[in-house]
Amino acid sequence: FSINSTLSAIRKTDMKILALDIGDQWTGTAISDPTGTFARPYKTVKTVELEQFIAQTIEKEQLQQIIIGHPKTLGGKKSEQTKKTEELKEKLEKKFSVVQWKLWDERLTSKMASRTKKAKTKQDKLQAHSIAAAFILDSYLIYLQNHKKFE
Repeated sequence: FSINSTLSAIRKTDMKILALDIGDQWTGTAISDPTGTFARPYKTVKTVELEQFIAQTIEKEQLQQIIIGHPKTLGGKKSEQTKKTEELKEKLEKKFSVVQWKLWDERLTSKMASRTKKAKTKQDKLQAHSIAAAFILDSYLIYLQNHKKFE
């Protein structure tokens, strides 16, 4: 994966990107618009059903790239969740090689999501996962846009 190949792909064609905020029980997802400008919360799925969801979503949404939130401690160190996420990314990347895969820093996104929407109901708690994924995707899209400006 390289930033130049991603930027090239965006210039040549519309490029929908999916972001995942993976947890032990639930995974929040967010999706970009076809131009890669905006991120919006998509769905929250059971993590055990993630592979099926990805298979359906790659085709349905014509995805070109999937970003996975890369959990690290605030100090940037790896945690147990970091290792689990990296292993899952490797597995998914092998199974779904038709899309580009990238880990993206997710520090503080869950906290930002919970502040955005105070969880009062179970539905709110589930939606917080997809809001966190939208924060991850938004930061990635901003990064891509900033790099596009300076080429």
